[in-house]
Amino acid sequence: MNKHTQDPQLDESSILTDARKILAPQLQIEDRSRRSFLLRGLTLGGVAMLSGCSLSDNDSVETALSAMSRFNDRVQGWLFNPNALAPTYPQSMITRPFPFNAFYGIDQVPVVEEAEYRLEVTGLVADRRSWRLDELRAMAQTEQITRHICVEGWSAIGRWGGVRFSDFLRRIGADTNAKYVGFKCADDYYTSIDMATALHAQTLLALTYDGEVLPRRYGFPMKLRMPTKLGYKNPKHIQAIFVSNTYSGGYWEDQGYNWFGGS
Repeated sequence: MNKHTQDPQLDESSILTDARKILAPQLQIEDRSRRSFLLRGLTLGGVAMLSGCSLSDNDSVETALSAMSRFNDRVQGWLFNPNALAPTYPQSMITRPFPFNAFYGIDQVPVVEEAEYRLEVTGLVADRRSWRLDELRAMAQTEQITRHICVEGWSAIGRWGGVRFSDFLRRIGADTNAKYVGFKCADDYYTSIDMATALHAQTLLALTYDGEVLPRRYGFPMKLRMPTKLGYKNPKHIQAIFVSNTYSGGYWEDQGYNWFGGS
């Protein structure tokens, strides 16, 4: 995934078009009239903010778009329905092969040794001990066949299995009133999510793909699978989880991507 490079000569229409490409897919809510109103409001808000800055000035444009993104995060958090489920699909609709996607080539996928692996748990939790894979596999497992949606415009349907994340958070005595859950990964990726999404019934600590141990290319030893979020919010090769009230951003989010990143 390559970060978008902005042309200093971009006009207002181009900027708003790019912003809406990011914002619109993330606002998939059932009330279409409210959705339309929100999108119109975001567009008009963008025009108002951009009208006071030089569109040939990258810093001004970045500031305006950052303000729009922060506003969008707040709105999406407000609209998020923790009881609404993402669509699920039959096995016949699984995308084969499921695409590989990362900020590096497939030959650079990290190698994590199962025997040595320990999941580090820190922050606002009662039980901070490390977890082995066999301990996670011994917990109650669930499966889902859901659609992965990439911010680049493509999507794919996959079958994921593992531990419901809400079960794991409760098992470790996480403070579920905390604001954030953060992740650090073996490939130096990192991200964070809101607690409401962490507790969503379809948020999964994925340990398998299509009935097999999670392959390296899809995130071994585990990835976070969230069908309510865009692909870049689903970290792979997770090594550490922390619960916090301190915002910690994310790999792409710190480069300008929307933080909430979902519906």
